[in-house]
Amino acid sequence: MPEVKEKKTADIKKEADEIKCPVKRALYYIDEFLVGPMCGKCFPCEMGTYEAAVRLRNIISGMGDKADLAAIKKIADEMLLTSRCKRGKDTAQFILEWMATGAYTAHIGGKCPERECKVFVEYRIIPEKCTMCGLCKEACKYNAIVGEKAVPYLSGFLPFEIRQKRCHKSGECIKVCPVDAIEIVDAIEIVDAIEIIDIEAREEAKV
Repeated sequence: MPEVKEKKTADIKKEADEIKCPVKRALYYIDEFLVGPMCGKCFPCEMGTYEAAVRLRNIISGMGDKADLAAIKKIADEMLLTSRCKRGKDTAQFILEWMATGAYTAHIGGKCPERECKVFVEYRIIPEKCTMCGLCKEACKYNAIVGEKAVPYLSGFLPFEIRQKRCHKSGECIKVCPVDAIEIVDAIEIVDAIEIIDIEAREEAKV
């Protein structure tokens, strides 16, 4: 059998840098580090990276808070000072570099600046641009898109829309749309807009 070479931290970093979101980038790096070059000989590196991975998953899933940010920062700082080898120190440095982008804080606030973390985004069909061709509905294997394909001799079609509870955000609909009528928006903006509408409705009811 051919010998499988162990990845170096530089190789993992290069792969991780292909991921746009710094939080997902850090998680990918740590996961690969844990199964590869980490030797496990010193406590800060062995336990710290496991804990950092747990905290990063919290953030990516939308359940993260400031305590997670503080914990990751503390772990990286301690690894940088106390890890016995260059691999652990490099890992800590990479984590701190990615934290400095501000993306971690943005995630805690409900946004993924790169819109790569699915929990923070929604796919929306722009009615004004949609030609009702039906290609997006055909491409969606999760049956998350409803609507009626337009035909020349009929009118009154049900407009196309995406049912968010069914949407897996695979991006297949965007790939096939010929007029760029599907956009990715921040989910928090939708929530804020709904809250504003509710407040306005309550104010009108008082009048």
